[in-house]
Amino acid sequence: MKKIHVVGIIVIAVAIGVILTSLSNSTSYADFKEAMANPGTEYHVVGKLDKTIPVEYDPKVNADLCSFYMKDNNGEEKKVVLHKSVPQDFQKSEQLVLIGKMQNGEFHANDVLMKCPSKYNDGKPQI
Repeated sequence: MKKIHVVGIIVIAVAIGVILTSLSNSTSYADFKEAMANPGTEYHVVGKLDKTIPVEYDPKVNADLCSFYMKDNNGEEKKVVLHKSVPQDFQKSEQLVLIGKMQNGEFHANDVLMKCPSKYNDGKPQI
């Protein structure tokens, strides 16, 4: 075999390895019910913060831990344990996307994405 063929085979093998690795690390969107059915699997859960129950966060005890309650898009409410500090304007968010796993009836999130309210209403800025 020529050197070019060997290099080509190695490049193809590396590309296949990268593709398989990226597919195994990908997560999917789910609700709390599906996340409860598969506790070891990481999911993105979309929902809204339950503002009637206060967010528990004490940076003096642990700055990288907070808990709150969220309702998913199907209306099921669960306690969420976020393993990082509370993001800025967390209480103002319209919608949350949690990335994490279900453990012992609670959703343990490693990250949270927030959809914040729009500055504009019908093309006119809010004051």
